[in-house]
Amino acid sequence: MRSLSTLAGVFAFLAAAVLAIMAAYFAVGAIEKYSGAAVGEALSEQQMNWTNVDVDGLQVILTGTAPTEAARFRALTSAGNVVDPSRIADFIDVAEAESIAAPDFTIEILQNTDGISLIGLIPEEFDREAFLEALRDATKGTPIVDFLQSAPYPAPEGWDQALLYSYRALAQLKRSKISLSANSISITAVSESQGERAELEKALRRAAPQTAKLYLSISAPRPVLTPFSLRFVLKDGVARFDACAADTIPTQARILAAAQAAGLKGVSNCTLGLGVPTTHWGEAVETGIRALVKLGGGSLSFADADVTVIADEGTDVELFNTTIAELEADLPLLFSLSATLPESEETTTRLEGPIDFVATLSPEGQVQLRGRVPTERVRKAAQSYARARFGRDTVYAPLSLDPDLPAGWPMRVFSGLAALAELNNGSVVVGANSLTVKGVTGNLDTNAQLAAMLATQLPEGTDVTFDVVYNEALDPVAALPTPQECVTSINAVIQANKINFAPGADTISSESLSSIDQIAALMKECEGVPLEIAGHTDSQGSDGMNYDLSQARAEAVVNALMARRVLTGNLKALGYGETTPIASNDTEEGREDNRRIEFTLILPEDDATQEEGPASALDPETDAPQEGATEETEQEATE
Repeated sequence: MRSLSTLAGVFAFLAAAVLAIMAAYFAVGAIEKYSGAAVGEALSEQQMNWTNVDVDGLQVILTGTAPTEAARFRALTSAGNVVDPSRIADFIDVAEAESIAAPDFTIEILQNTDGISLIGLIPEEFDREAFLEALRDATKGTPIVDFLQSAPYPAPEGWDQALLYSYRALAQLKRSKISLSANSISITAVSESQGERAELEKALRRAAPQTAKLYLSISAPRPVLTPFSLRFVLKDGVARFDACAADTIPTQARILAAAQAAGLKGVSNCTLGLGVPTTHWGEAVETGIRALVKLGGGSLSFADADVTVIADEGTDVELFNTTIAELEADLPLLFSLSATLPESEETTTRLEGPIDFVATLSPEGQVQLRGRVPTERVRKAAQSYARARFGRDTVYAPLSLDPDLPAGWPMRVFSGLAALAELNNGSVVVGANSLTVKGVTGNLDTNAQLAAMLATQLPEGTDVTFDVVYNEALDPVAALPTPQECVTSINAVIQANKINFAPGADTISSESLSSIDQIAALMKECEGVPLEIAGHTDSQGSDGMNYDLSQARAEAVVNALMARRVLTGNLKALGYGETTPIASNDTEEGREDNRRIEFTLILPEDDATQEEGPASALDPETDAPQEGATEETEQEATE
């Protein structure tokens, strides 16, 4: 019995041992699985996808190639936050760092009368002293300030050739900036003349190394021209320049183009220089050349702002006077014109034909003054008066001088201009003893006003003729819309784009602001028309709330118009709440229609209180517009 008991104990012990071993095995497996998954998840969250995680019992093995030492350290730290760091076996490799690329080696050489400055980065192995000595030899001992820095990298290919070229370039230049690298050389310099610039460019390009690209920018100072002059001659259709000057390349091209259009053949030189009297030089020369072409021949000379035109002998006198008057009007400000027509047996010094002065005003507002005045003082006064009345940029006044005009001529000219200013468009003709006014006006009283004005201004005995026609379309009062047209136009805008508000608020929605802008523009022509701006709501909510909301929305429209500089003294904002629906409140569509703003004409009391019929737009009990009554009431009021 004792042996059986002992055997049972042994079996029990063995069974317990087996169970313990099995439990330990499964526990280790669970720990391995959990540790590997947890560490892998932590590394994945840190985006360390280059790591590999293996588990051997309690030990967590990390392998892979980290891009940097810092990345390796972060991986170990992340794994150590999940499991005990003592359980981590580090088998992570670190990728070899890429070699740092060599910097761009460049030198800037600045040369002026005080010396040479060097700025840039050079290879450390570069012989700096030999380079400085070579620069001194090339520039005959010029002082050098060295601001060069160095870096421990080899010199790039082509570096020596670029340096050798810089010595040669400096020997030829006095004021310059040379920017050089192994494959690029840029030279900016100043030469003494155009000829020297051409020689320098030729020599520098010829000596440039094949290993580097060359960029040249060599300028030459322009000569100062005193006076700034030009002389253009046109004879028998053949044109030439005896002298030509321009301040810019575009001006030069403009002058040569005008000369070629006048008959200039071949290549002609126009010197670029300093000293131009005005930036409008090209415009003045072009205008003068066109005038010379119109005369048929002669010479045109500019000396600064003094312009001289000498026409060919035999030029028609009337053509000469008209062309010179137009030229004087077309020349830019500052230029002074002197013109000469050589006398011959076929020409006279006085314009043949009727004596007159003509001023015209076009429907577009353009004014032309043509004809004659007795003195230069009167001509300038007439031009100034016309520009003051009609606008500086709208007046064209090529007036010629005639000292033998009849007495009272200036008074007739200025009276005619004053009469022309009262017309929308028309013309005034001044004769030896007459004044004729023709045109169109938008004022029914213009004829009477002109007659009264001219009766006190014109010399006694002047024959005055009026042919002024009234055009209702030009009448600013007649062209204004009627009150009913104002209401119709405004409501048409609302019909096309309804004025909406934020739900339950009096804030106008952004998509409705364009309607407010259009209404504001219409209201500018409807100032003084008494209008009611009515606000309406649907039936949702209490009566009191709807009245308050409709009133606030109507006032919001008035305020929006006021913000757009519309006079609002003639506007009345009134809220009607839900009392005047135009559709059923049982549907969403109907409620949308009932939420609205309407403009109606406020009728005089006598019309608004008539006994019956559609003339009354207000319900006597509700004091609100009746459905369908507004249009008939406004129509009757208009009639």
